[in-house]
Amino acid sequence: MYYDDMDLGRKQRILIVDDVRLNTKILESALGDEYELSIASNGKEALAMVRTEMPDLILLDIIMPEMDGYEVCAELQRNEKTRDIPIIFLTALEGDENEAYGLELGAMDYIRKPFNVPVVKAKIRNHLELKKYKDLLKRDIRIDGLTRVANRRRFDEAFEEEKGRSIRSGNPLSILMIDIDLFKAYNDAYGHLQGDDVLRLVAKTLEKSLRRPGDLLARWGGEEFVALLPDTDMDGAYIVAEQLRKAIQDLGIVHEQSSIKRVITVSIGAATSVPGDQSSYRNLLQWADEAMYRAKDLGRNRVVCYEP
Repeated sequence: MYYDDMDLGRKQRILIVDDVRLNTKILESALGDEYELSIASNGKEALAMVRTEMPDLILLDIIMPEMDGYEVCAELQRNEKTRDIPIIFLTALEGDENEAYGLELGAMDYIRKPFNVPVVKAKIRNHLELKKYKDLLKRDIRIDGLTRVANRRRFDEAFEEEKGRSIRSGNPLSILMIDIDLFKAYNDAYGHLQGDDVLRLVAKTLEKSLRRPGDLLARWGGEEFVALLPDTDMDGAYIVAEQLRKAIQDLGIVHEQSSIKRVITVSIGAATSVPGDQSSYRNLLQWADEAMYRAKDLGRNRVVCYEP
């Protein structure tokens, strides 16, 4: 899914950046059993590795050819996606002014060579625990408390990112608005506690049915959800929407008050950006919402695609 769920069971990742092989071998031996390690021998290689596999912490030498550790740290701090990675400088440089400069650049700590392995391990453990706590806080403010899928705040962030990317690339962007049919009647008949259970199950099923890593499901509010489908044209959006609609119907959640199928169903509106029309990206949410209400007007439990 588009939303980056934390896998709390995995080993945390450390990127070691040092051009002296002896140093990296010592650190590999000391840390390899506890952490997943990657090794870079210079600053440019380190930045390339960070772009492809985001580490949880970086051990960064300062004196290196081509691009020193200070430059690497400054570059990481300029990027919103990497500025929260804790950096610990490992260096033989003497002088408090060097340490102060590194910390001012954004590093979290500073360890002098030759380093004491127990001290290195203790500092790494402390900084990784702090990062895990910060990541949990960051994740929770972007997750809906009831359904545990992305919330509207996270959707808004992702939508802005994908709009910009799609406009630059010229690729289509689609949105699905999803509403649980006659949900008020369900709550009235079965109670809000059971209704909350249904919301959780529907959210889990919708999210699982979105099969591409770049897709995002979010709770829009109440019994409404929204799906963001990057690089997806109208035909593709319709196929995905039908998969979601069928997945919810196939759950077979009994809804005796429903005049549709006697089970929980959803109505879905789909909208896709118009090639060459940048304003269409701004209208996607409105279009998808209008299409969803059209699906409800036509009898519910169906998909309607908006045609501008």
